[in-house]
Amino acid sequence: MTDSKVVLITGAAKRIGACIATTFHSKGYRVLIHANKSIEEGTKITEELNQAREKSAAFIQADFNELNKIEGFSENALDYFGRIDALVNNASTFYPTPIKHLKQSDWEKLFNSNVRAAFFLCQALEDELSSRSGSIINIVDAHVGKTLRDHSIYSMAKSALNSMTKSLALELGNSIKVNGVSPGAILWPPNLEEDNSEATEKIKKELLAKIPLQRLGKPEDIANMVYFLAESGNYISGQVIKVDGGRSLV
Repeated sequence: MTDSKVVLITGAAKRIGACIATTFHSKGYRVLIHANKSIEEGTKITEELNQAREKSAAFIQADFNELNKIEGFSENALDYFGRIDALVNNASTFYPTPIKHLKQSDWEKLFNSNVRAAFFLCQALEDELSSRSGSIINIVDAHVGKTLRDHSIYSMAKSALNSMTKSLALELGNSIKVNGVSPGAILWPPNLEEDNSEATEKIKKELLAKIPLQRLGKPEDIANMVYFLAESGNYISGQVIKVDGGRSLV
């Protein structure tokens, strides 16, 4: 289907990003999968999607710490299929930065991946998305507004992404829908996922107890919301929707 819609998803080689890619693909979209370091995973999922439907997926590697390469990245992405109908800014870096130990390089890494690259990708693809009456969906974080202890820079970066979503919805609203999705507890962080100790199990139980639905969400919960906003939410813009099992109410 050479005329089917195309979605560009940053940080799409694994976890939630990969699920967003496979969800759009299953609905008939062609998908552009970006990753920085997860080249093996990105190549694998691209091959799997192309086996399911020939010439329906492409993988693009890019390091978003290099701002001067973002414009080239967007042009390269557009060249693959000749169109882009939706941009999903999912790429993110997440790690603690206690103020006594953080460095300026931490600020740069966390802001670059979580908000700066997203902003300049929106700028670079504005004309293309506008010509398609397209969508931008930013993956924010359900902790925005509450913050995380020892994660000051990450929290500030995601708060900036939240604000950017609303600002661009106003600025681009005549031709592009701009929304955000804020995941709650969807997947355990790798350090908790791989640790089955009694102490870790206690931490998991305490976290689940704070969620009204009493369980983790699934990557599909995020992917389905992103797809809805891109494809069906025709009168929704400037919204950042929490998909967190009700945790933000507690």
